[in-house]
Amino acid sequence: MTAQNDTQTETVQPSRRDFLRFSALGLAVPLAGAAVAACSPGGKADAGAAKASNDPQTTQPGNAAHDSNHTGGTMGAHPRTPQEVRAAADAMDAHHEAGIKAFPAKTEGKGNQLMQPRMENGVKVYELTAAPMQWETEPGKRVEAFAYNGQVPGPQIRVREGDRVRIVVRNNLEQSTAVHFHGVEVPTDQDGVPFITQPPIKPGETYTYEFTAPNPGSHMYHSHHNSAEQVGKGLLGAFIIEPRQKRAIENVDVDYVMIINDGSHGYTINGKGFPATEPIVAKLGQKVRIRFMNEGMMIHPMHLHGMHFTVIDKDGWPQPQPWKCDTLNVAPGERWDVIVNCNNPGVWAFHCHILPHAEAPSGMFGMVTALIVEK
Repeated sequence: MTAQNDTQTETVQPSRRDFLRFSALGLAVPLAGAAVAACSPGGKADAGAAKASNDPQTTQPGNAAHDSNHTGGTMGAHPRTPQEVRAAADAMDAHHEAGIKAFPAKTEGKGNQLMQPRMENGVKVYELTAAPMQWETEPGKRVEAFAYNGQVPGPQIRVREGDRVRIVVRNNLEQSTAVHFHGVEVPTDQDGVPFITQPPIKPGETYTYEFTAPNPGSHMYHSHHNSAEQVGKGLLGAFIIEPRQKRAIENVDVDYVMIINDGSHGYTINGKGFPATEPIVAKLGQKVRIRFMNEGMMIHPMHLHGMHFTVIDKDGWPQPQPWKCDTLNVAPGERWDVIVNCNNPGVWAFHCHILPHAEAPSGMFGMVTALIVEK
């Protein structure tokens, strides 16, 4: 599936060195919305532009160095010539276009994959192994990660209210760990907090959690030991408890889990940064349920172009009355469930609206994806 751009213009294709030289003259940053409308999923990016879009300075939380000298206007005593202005604009546009055309870019590894349990005497058994690895967040960008079963986020666990569940955790890290089932109202001895409810799981050890799945809803599991590092590096996942009886509003065509994070891997959606993020794809007229989960340390207002959200649940609990918005603040630890009625065909930008989490002079990055509504 590709987005169409009928207007073709000839642009200068400068090198990264040219781009940086032009940028020093001062550039105005264009808005994100118009750029994403030109998405061409599966296209090939200009190599120099792709390199710029993967600059670590543009993907690390709290680092605004890439913005400081790009406020527009002129620098120094000499005004720019029209040719210099055009060349600078063309340089910026080429880098933005290359990132868009690369979306969705291929990378090694895929997180948040649904995990199938094995059955033992009526108990659903899941095995999780925490271990270090290298994880590719964007094309060519590999980071140190801690992962469950070799994926970031860890495997998606889905059970049904009332199921008996056993989670066997093996620690292959070089530090202790534990697993907390965030939002799940388990007995205290299954809560996963070292020195409060259990001993830490030492390197090389195995620990078993077991409980009956209680309150249904969109929940999470993650490390609760040295968690700023361990969760930031990838020890996190979705833990979804389906209700015994669904509400009518929960009958959807696509059920999508979106885990956002802002640890040492930068601003990510399901373990990847744009252009390696995964688009959500639906057909015209279908209903999509999006389960937002914030495993990071910052608030992220998630914004969809072209269509609104109907908010149905917060932290697994139904809202007193569904309500509508197009930008939804998702704070650390929160889960929000929304429904999107896909009644507007096209490729629609979908991103965090704290703009330094999503776009820089060298193009879009981080918490950006798209909802593609196919006719």
